[in-house]
Amino acid sequence: MSDNHDTASMQDHIRVYLMVFGALGVLTVVTVLASYLNLSTSEGIFLALIIASVKASLVLGYFMHLITERKMIIWILLMTVFFFFIMIFLPLISNIDHAGDPAQWWKVL
Repeated sequence: MSDNHDTASMQDHIRVYLMVFGALGVLTVVTVLASYLNLSTSEGIFLALIIASVKASLVLGYFMHLITERKMIIWILLMTVFFFFIMIFLPLISNIDHAGDPAQWWKVL
């Protein structure tokens, strides 16, 4: 009886892996098709980052088995996002502070 349970469990895992693999393939095609859209550079980068983030979350969650590590992964992810925004906006705040005129912060560069 335990052999049937193990086989059914294995079949479920294989089905999930194949579905994730199919989703990654579809998202890769979407990425290529998005490159042909008439978008500005910033819109194209934003769209590419969204697609890449979805693909990365699928790989991390299913192939690296992080989907079961809910609480710890969410905490680490939130801290990473928090420090990412600090590192992005720290130079901007520094430039605005030293420029004297916040409307012309790009002239400092």
